[in-house]
Amino acid sequence: MLIGVPKRRRCDAFGSCPAMKALRQEICTIVGFLLFFAILMAGETVHPENLNAITGAVALALIIAVMMWCAFGVVHHAECLAEILGEPYGTLILTLAVIGIEVALIAAVMLSGGGGPTVARDTMFSVMMIALNGLVGLSLVIGGLKHRTQAYNLQGANTFLAVLVPLAAFGLVLPRFTASAPGGELSLLQAVFAIVMSVILYGVFLTIQTVSHTDFFRQPAEGSGQNGAGDAAHGHHGPLRSPLYHAVGLIAALLPIIFLSKTLALFVNYGLTVSGAPVALGGFLVAAIILTPEGMSAVQAAYANQLQRSVNITLGSALATISLTVPAVLTIAWTTGAIVELGLETTEIILLILTIIVSLITFAGPRTNMLQGMVHLALFAAYVMLIFDVHG
Repeated sequence: MLIGVPKRRRCDAFGSCPAMKALRQEICTIVGFLLFFAILMAGETVHPENLNAITGAVALALIIAVMMWCAFGVVHHAECLAEILGEPYGTLILTLAVIGIEVALIAAVMLSGGGGPTVARDTMFSVMMIALNGLVGLSLVIGGLKHRTQAYNLQGANTFLAVLVPLAAFGLVLPRFTASAPGGELSLLQAVFAIVMSVILYGVFLTIQTVSHTDFFRQPAEGSGQNGAGDAAHGHHGPLRSPLYHAVGLIAALLPIIFLSKTLALFVNYGLTVSGAPVALGGFLVAAIILTPEGMSAVQAAYANQLQRSVNITLGSALATISLTVPAVLTIAWTTGAIVELGLETTEIILLILTIIVSLITFAGPRTNMLQGMVHLALFAAYVMLIFDVHG
């Protein structure tokens, strides 16, 4: 027996002390930083043009895997904060962190010079289709299979959609029809207006969500099930620590994703060019990487009969991607002189309008079922099909 060493501070041969446990939980962040520094030291050696097809594919798979691992680390800390702070603050933290990843990836692709003028538009449209159709549909189907019908807060969903609809129309639809700028671009006046309008509306929305009407974004008592159902949606993340610890851990897990985003952009752009794949596929891949961890959180919440948390995640992601990404992209284009086209093509506009109409119908009543989820999944399948339905 060791003398003079407090029992609570000892570590056995397997490192079971609290410090070692905490270190193991942050292994994804450590690996992310190690990969970034390894790529930094290798320099041009790991540029996709200097690698053969097999090595390049392995390198791309490794980068994506590590970035997604770090993204799960972000979600882990966000969900810990969600349990500590309660809804809607936890979901809001998660949404803002994920949108931070999205902005970093889009900025990296834009600044790398290979993404083309539509990369921001394609990524934002993909996020909306994945969130509003893929994740909403999967959550409603999974929740409906287990619980048949599920309750959520109708006022919260309507608040999301009330801001999302006009911002999506102005940011992604109107630029296609205005004559003051060519193609899907925005004129200077339109860009300034879009930035100001997005920031103001989202600022008012955040005030509603976090200050004056927080009850709109909480699970109604009817759908909360047995006592402790709220914990069931978060209970998979392990022991809780202080809010400061999880806030620092969230930022630390976010940094490797941002640092690796430029390298990922190089590989994605090069791969699309070499393979001749549709340009929109790049936006879909970026959006999928961004939303996979968050999507799993939404589906788990629906399975635990906490549909309001799923609504907060899915609709919150779609709203934040328009409210925050549009100003960020336009500001980057403004400062760098890059050309940005935000106006969607005709088929995409039709799909977006159809998605919004179906979403308004889905969230028109206080309960949902599996059929509504299947309709959203059908729209998501149509979106994926249209990516590859390109003219030869």
